Amino acid sequence: MTAQSVMIPWQDRPEGSNDIMWRFSENPIINRYAIPTSNSIFNSAVIPFEDGFAGVFRCDNKAVQMNIFAGFSKDGINWEINHDPIEMKAGNTEMIESDYKYDPRVTFIEDRYWITWCNGYNGPTIGIGYTFDFKEFFQCENAFLPFNRNGVLFPEKINGKYAMLSRPSDNGHTPFGDIYISYSPDMKYWGEHRCVMKVTPFEDSAWQCTKIGGGPVPIKTEEGWLLFYHGVINTCRGFRYSMGAALLDLEDPTKVLYRTKPYLLAPAEVYELTGDVPNVVFPCAALTEGDKVTVYYGAADTVVAIAFGYISEIIDFMKKNSI
Repeated sequence: MTAQSVMIPWQDRPEGSNDIMWRFSENPIINRYAIPTSNSIFNSAVIPFEDGFAGVFRCDNKAVQMNIFAGFSKDGINWEINHDPIEMKAGNTEMIESDYKYDPRVTFIEDRYWITWCNGYNGPTIGIGYTFDFKEFFQCENAFLPFNRNGVLFPEKINGKYAMLSRPSDNGHTPFGDIYISYSPDMKYWGEHRCVMKVTPFEDSAWQCTKIGGGPVPIKTEEGWLLFYHGVINTCRGFRYSMGAALLDLEDPTKVLYRTKPYLLAPAEVYELTGDVPNVVFPCAALTEGDKVTVYYGAADTVVAIAFGYISEIIDFMKKNSI
């Protein structure tokens, strides 16, 4: 089995725009009531699959119970999301308890599609599972002790080991958080925890001064791993989430080569400013085709939107505007 290659959703940069990344003119692509039970659908992951795309979607129901649902699309824009949440079978463990599941990421490694999510087990931790067909899913051991969020796997082994980014946190609305990397020989036991990126001083880059967390699966380029991430500032109206990017060394991802001082995308449109949690741009997935990249992000913890850019331009922007 190999990952499939299909044409990604794309819209050219608007005429007269100088933005490094720009929004899809028909955002949001998935509204909050896309399935009968949903209160909101956001912070979701997509990946090429067969002759189109598959996805794992965060759908909070009208009791505001958080769970993940599978979905499929021919074009990456129009989605059919299953009306029932994913039911996990035992993978490398019999312990598949879960109080909630949210904010998934998906990547293809070797022979299967791996899913990570924030898993409720006496507090938030990183859940791991896999599927071959997005119909049958297997849950593995949680990667870490609570409390942790934003588990993001690299799409290939690094120095012979699986690698995952995460953001140690607490049990509430975490007012802190840096990005760490951990390694595993078998997707069951995780260790060698190392710090990758810390929040920035307020006076240097305030949009990412409170907490940061990994976004989509890192993209391998000739110059390094391109990592989109979210950064948070605590304002008088609460947290404001924006998107930036960093370039990590291919052999040692703890080495940050460049990191955006200005954000790439911040809440500005109505669907980002208004919703269950206002002022949120939260990237969770990225599709690439040559130099093009399409980023899927949750907006205002309510809907799913997409933005576009060119990898070469983003890397050049990082080099010229690195913190």
